[in-house]
Amino acid sequence: MSDGVLIDLLKSRLSAPQTLPQRPEFSDFDLSGTRPSFGGLKEASVLVPLITRPQGLSVLLTRRSADMPTHSGQIAFPGGRRQDDDVDAIATALREAREEVGLDPVHVDVLGASDPYETVTRFRVTPIVGLVSAAAEFQADPREVDAIFEVPFAHFMDPANHQRHSRDYNGQTRYYYAMPYEDHYVWGATAGMLRALYLRLFG
Repeated sequence: MSDGVLIDLLKSRLSAPQTLPQRPEFSDFDLSGTRPSFGGLKEASVLVPLITRPQGLSVLLTRRSADMPTHSGQIAFPGGRRQDDDVDAIATALREAREEVGLDPVHVDVLGASDPYETVTRFRVTPIVGLVSAAAEFQADPREVDAIFEVPFAHFMDPANHQRHSRDYNGQTRYYYAMPYEDHYVWGATAGMLRALYLRLFG
């Protein structure tokens, strides 16, 4: 599928953030049985930055700093909790991307929002998909980000790469999606949101 066709598909299948359901269909609990009933989910957003490269679309990802209080060292999209002065989920995603990786919003063409994702830490995360110009420059904030790297979008949109892994946590076995690429272990909420995006486009 050419980049142009794929971008048109993204535009047609993604939603406006305000039309998304308040109760996410996708969550950290999808592969592990019954989801707990959480009240008062905290709002957050991430930017799914798709960069136009000669070899095809790539996804920009970060490795969180080892000093972060939560999810340290994990692979993530730029993003975070909604602030009071963020007008919507898009504003949150763009602000966080600027703070974490130095991405100027002028280089981002927002295509829409994918399905919200509920995390075990009680966040309702809205993934905002943005087409990023190849002219964009990036600079990691070392307080939050140890590394910035790119992965071909096609890798994540191939269901053959959607692995199911497990680990023991507090005496229970938890199951989750993982989509490793080279030496990058993409798993948990990040892989779950990519899986949800795949289903929205091709499911």
